[in-house]
Amino acid sequence: MSFPFQLVDLTHTLTVEAPSWNGSCGFSHDIKLNYENSTTEVKFRVQQIKMHAGIGTHVDAPAHCIPGGKCIADLTLNELIAPCVMIDVTDKAHARYSVTIDDITAFETQYGPIPSGSLVIFHTGWERFWTTPNEYRNQYFYPSVSKAVAELLLQRNVVGLAIDTLSPDRPSDGFPVHQLILGAGKYIVENIANAIKLPATGAYCLTLPIKTQDGTEAPARLVGCIPK
Repeated sequence: MSFPFQLVDLTHTLTVEAPSWNGSCGFSHDIKLNYENSTTEVKFRVQQIKMHAGIGTHVDAPAHCIPGGKCIADLTLNELIAPCVMIDVTDKAHARYSVTIDDITAFETQYGPIPSGSLVIFHTGWERFWTTPNEYRNQYFYPSVSKAVAELLLQRNVVGLAIDTLSPDRPSDGFPVHQLILGAGKYIVENIANAIKLPATGAYCLTLPIKTQDGTEAPARLVGCIPK
């Protein structure tokens, strides 16, 4: 039986060079046992992973900035596996651009209202700088999402939002999107890849973070599923 979905990997590969929030190395493999030192007949390489919880394509749980909010392990599969919409703002986006109500209105005029229970993915085109971390980080200037849009998405009862930048907020704006979205018990996905490969509507997204107890953030494998 053929699989009824075309799969799209929306996840950046974690590397030592991957952009991080503070500009330091946010991910590394340490080899604890190498093949030549293995004493068993079958030789093994054993690695220890060191990384920031918020490195690469990752999920922010409400507890990231809401004391007492849900942690990563509290997010249910019914929340993490959801229909998605992809809103493309690449024709407008620049380092100081924030997604506007007009962007949402234009999308809904063409495709209809954002369905309740959806993950809303913003494609800004910023991932083109992923392999040049200084440009990607850009002293915290990158396309983001306006407070008004976050409020509107909550009215649409979305499960969360995702974006192809370090954050839907710029620090200079005071993190209103985090406060609103996470404060409502939703989640945020940052640093997504390949969003342009998704259709505007009709796809599903599997957001699968490492299930960590008391985790406020966790790296994730993000997979888009497009019905054939």
